[in-house]
Amino acid sequence: MKSTAIAPANIAFIKYWGKKDEVLRLPENGSLSMNLSNLTTTTTVEFSPEFTEDVIEINGVKEANDGNRAIAHLDRVRKLAHIDLKAKVATENNFPMSTGLSSSASGFAALTVASVKAAGLNLSEKELSMLARQGSGSACRSIPDGFVEWLDGNTSKTSYGVSLYPSDWWDIVDVVAVVNEGKKDVPTAKGMKLVHSSALFPARLAGIKTKLETAKQLLKERNFIPFGELIEAEALELHAIMMTSQPALLYWTPGTLKLMKLVQVWRNEGLPVYFTINTGQDVHLICESKTVEMLQKKLAEIEEVKDIIVNKSAKGARVIKEHLF
Repeated sequence: MKSTAIAPANIAFIKYWGKKDEVLRLPENGSLSMNLSNLTTTTTVEFSPEFTEDVIEINGVKEANDGNRAIAHLDRVRKLAHIDLKAKVATENNFPMSTGLSSSASGFAALTVASVKAAGLNLSEKELSMLARQGSGSACRSIPDGFVEWLDGNTSKTSYGVSLYPSDWWDIVDVVAVVNEGKKDVPTAKGMKLVHSSALFPARLAGIKTKLETAKQLLKERNFIPFGELIEAEALELHAIMMTSQPALLYWTPGTLKLMKLVQVWRNEGLPVYFTINTGQDVHLICESKTVEMLQKKLAEIEEVKDIIVNKSAKGARVIKEHLF
């Protein structure tokens, strides 16, 4: 009973912030994302009667079992499969964790697909997405392929990710500029609990459905300039909510701000590029494939940029044959 899966992280163009239900991880609003080709998690899961306890290893380091979210997720799978076998889990990320690059999304998507297969279950994509959501909300978007909408449902069965378009729909690229490989001070799940302390949050909720529909229409049209303008404004709105929460959440570093200002300069110079930022310091630069090379050259000259990761749109989580153990 061993299986391995690989899953992409995703970048949310229209983001979710806050939960209507903490246990089921139902979002305050729907969201829109793109799976990322070069930010991936690979996970192997084995259930066996020979194991006396669950063992979770991430990048070769054994995790503590007490309060472990991965074990809680295994419990969900065991309950569905009607088994009580302990499991060994090995996970490898090819990018920095806990810096705002959505490692929990790829991690729980890969864990969901691998553990479900290892437990002998046969779930639909919708069911996998609903299950992954309970481990980490944004993980539900890493299950389907390409460009994904997370439906804003009020129940577990109505809140899941659906693929709007396959990975080859649009040749836009997400160039990640890693400005700091250290972990962020406040985890996303903890930060979200402050959302209602921001006086700006009601205004965000009032306009988010219209914004999401506009983004979907621009995605359908593959209309880059207004799409870029919309998603950049969306990222700034989200961080305005964070900054006006009590206590304030300040995820940006000097390197983050430098890149944000440079993007504006580059646009004025004729380079069509827009930024978006998750709950972290690293910057996602969205451009068309024809401008990637020029953008990379500019980023390579910036001292604060520690790494550059170029991502196209990617397929969602899937089983692979090569195991980690």
